[in-house]
Amino acid sequence: MLNNLKKYKVILASGSPRRRELLSGLGIDYTIKVLPDVNEAYPETLKGEDIPLYIAREKAEAYLKGIESDELIITADTIVWLDNEVLGKPTDEQQAKVMLRMLSGKTHHVITGVCLTTSEFQKSFTTTTEVTFAKLSEEEIDYYVEKYRPLDKAGAYGIQEWIGFVGVEAINGSYFNVMGLPIQRLYKELSKL
Repeated sequence: MLNNLKKYKVILASGSPRRRELLSGLGIDYTIKVLPDVNEAYPETLKGEDIPLYIAREKAEAYLKGIESDELIITADTIVWLDNEVLGKPTDEQQAKVMLRMLSGKTHHVITGVCLTTSEFQKSFTTTTEVTFAKLSEEEIDYYVEKYRPLDKAGAYGIQEWIGFVGVEAINGSYFNVMGLPIQRLYKELSKL
């Protein structure tokens, strides 16, 4: 499958172990390339899906300077969107607990922006998944944050971890998008190249 990619050296521009795991599931050869200090800031005027799309494109822009003609760079960014507010990666355990309290008993959106870039073209898209959390107790929040330390995850949680098992009541859309890469949509877009 995806024989059309044989003309490219596919590069995943991400340090995320979850994105690596998901891309590996497609059975394609790729390498990892992570540039230090790629800016993930965005204009405050952006809302919802425009935010991760902007950041994914900005990440791609950072790689354009050194891209070879046969390389295909995949960049992505994921946010949690709750009540018109972005919940990014928490800076410490306290902030992680605050975020989980905010998500408790509510429905939020996980939005991932993905950018496919070569020296000749760029294609980008977003995928949104609706996630409903059960009401979480303080004890559950403390246990999860202290045991799993979700400081590298948007919204301070990983759906594939304990909190996803006990806290996620419903999901509408791609489960893998919540993990950080909408792999089915990515497969579809890669097959069109």
